[in-house]
Amino acid sequence: MKTQPYTLLVVDGPQTLLPQLVRTLGPEDFTLRVVRSGPEVLGLTREVDGVLLFAGEGDPQQTHALLESLTPPEPALRPAVVLMAPPEARSLRLTALGRGAESVLTPWDEEELRIRVSRSLEIHSRWKSLHSQVEELRRLSVTDGLTQVHNHRYFQERLREEFRRSQRYDESLSLILVDLDHFKNINDAHGHGMGDRVLREVAASLQHSVRETDLVARYGGEEFAVLLPCTHLPGALTVAERVRRGVSELHAGPDGGLRVTASLGVSSFPHRAILSPEQLLLTADEALYRAKHEGRDRICLHPPAPLFSTPPSRAG
Repeated sequence: MKTQPYTLLVVDGPQTLLPQLVRTLGPEDFTLRVVRSGPEVLGLTREVDGVLLFAGEGDPQQTHALLESLTPPEPALRPAVVLMAPPEARSLRLTALGRGAESVLTPWDEEELRIRVSRSLEIHSRWKSLHSQVEELRRLSVTDGLTQVHNHRYFQERLREEFRRSQRYDESLSLILVDLDHFKNINDAHGHGMGDRVLREVAASLQHSVRETDLVARYGGEEFAVLLPCTHLPGALTVAERVRRGVSELHAGPDGGLRVTASLGVSSFPHRAILSPEQLLLTADEALYRAKHEGRDRICLHPPAPLFSTPPSRAG
């Protein structure tokens, strides 16, 4: 339950009616902020609970335009809006109702105004709550529950999207696959709980090593993927070295006694061996296998020739 008074933005309200408006709504329940129509109105709506939009004295077209700006199609993105309009502004009142706003005739009936303002605020609160729940469900659907980075399914979707975009706009796209070295030994020696803790700490290290526009995902088990939009091969190698160094400098576990290293495979588009997102993934996987084979704790690039075979299985 809201303990503080609601704040309402009163737009184009006649000064002579403001005392009556305060008495009607009750100063203990509502705080009023009075403004005139202008570009600053939309910015102010983010600071209030609702808007009382008065019509009748200003330009009707201007009021129509402001009403439409205040009531976008997505209910959770709009404030609670109540239009205060005289009987002759029928078209405007119908527009308000059609766009999900409340409408009150002026001069107003005090009880009706209180009820309509309260109902508008209640509906707006429900939409915001529903929107927050949907956003949280969406976040959970694309997030790996253990490491809190993106999950494998979301990575595959973004890989296809970014590859199509790179082809269309002739931009670079790079991919880094990261596999922790000898991770099975950690689980065997310290238990799976410790292994999970190491995975979380490595994921956090990866997040700190990349830009906000890059995507980090848990690819599977102890393997992670880092997708780098608009990044050519030299840039990807710089990120890969930062990732490798960040992992090797971790002091993992409760007492910081565990040291971890990772092998990395890097692939980049455009390249003559890469004509699809699957081939970008395959060449990065081949490079990762070579890094494992050549001694681990290192970075390898995909070979210059096309590779279309399935890489041999690799040990942790």
